[in-house]
Amino acid sequence: MKKVIIMALMVVSAATFAQEKETKKGDRQNRAATMEAMTPEQRAELRVKQMTLDLDLTEKQRTEIKKIVLENSKKSEAKRAEMKAKKADKKAMSAEERYAMQNERLDNQIAMKAEMKKILTQEQFEKFEEKQAMQKQRMAKKKMGKFKNKEEKK
Repeated sequence: MKKVIIMALMVVSAATFAQEKETKKGDRQNRAATMEAMTPEQRAELRVKQMTLDLDLTEKQRTEIKKIVLENSKKSEAKRAEMKAKKADKKAMSAEERYAMQNERLDNQIAMKAEMKKILTQEQFEKFEEKQAMQKQRMAKKKMGKFKNKEEKK
């Protein structure tokens, strides 16, 4: 009788853990979909508020950064729409197009970094750089996870 009860408890606990993991994965997907559904202005507002919390920005810094973030958000929205259109046409990017796209992206990052350096204090800029590095690591880890999943399916 004890064995039956122990087995039942193990099955119930395993099912519970499996459901929790699926819920967390679904939550991440929902958050990503929610961010895509937002306007560039809304995304910029949220990003500036998060930066205010992280970097303790002044009101002047907040307004200057909001302009920069809003401009970048609008650019990325346009790029996203362009990429969706190309994907819908099932048109593969040539090596030159890919190079131009990556070059433009890096130029935008350099310009953003220079603008942020002008606006932020040295301490704030160091925190900003640290946050950027952490975000880059998270994205690389996420990308590697997707790559591993694709390899496993093959």
